[in-house]
Amino acid sequence: MRLRVKSQHGRVSESVRAYAEKRLAKLDRRLHDLTSVEVTLSRQHNPSIPDDHRAEAVVHTKGPTLVAHESAESFEAAIDRLVDKLERQVERYRDKRTHEPRRSARQRQDGPLEPPEEHSEEEGASAESGEEAA
Repeated sequence: MRLRVKSQHGRVSESVRAYAEKRLAKLDRRLHDLTSVEVTLSRQHNPSIPDDHRAEAVVHTKGPTLVAHESAESFEAAIDRLVDKLERQVERYRDKRTHEPRRSARQRQDGPLEPPEEHSEEEGASAESGEEAA
């Protein structure tokens, strides 16, 4: 996994960068080596917003691109929430990649269902009675 931590306005302190790398390392076990993860940290300068530290992550995978946003009172708290959200998304993505092909293969193997024989006998009986009535 290739991780890139950047700041939208200003600079990211080394302690916050190290914390983000440590927490996002949990995703490394679940993602492919060539997957790139971009984390953008920003701060809103509005005194009426209590959760002014914002973390956004974009995970570029082979299939869909996973995106998550979180806000909190500090960058560390926002990163914690962000990692929890990304873990859920990555697990769902992995489950879809592994379970869906198995489901479709099982359905193809079973083949289409044939109509029961009772319907074909009833149709034959009605055709015979139609001939007798004529």
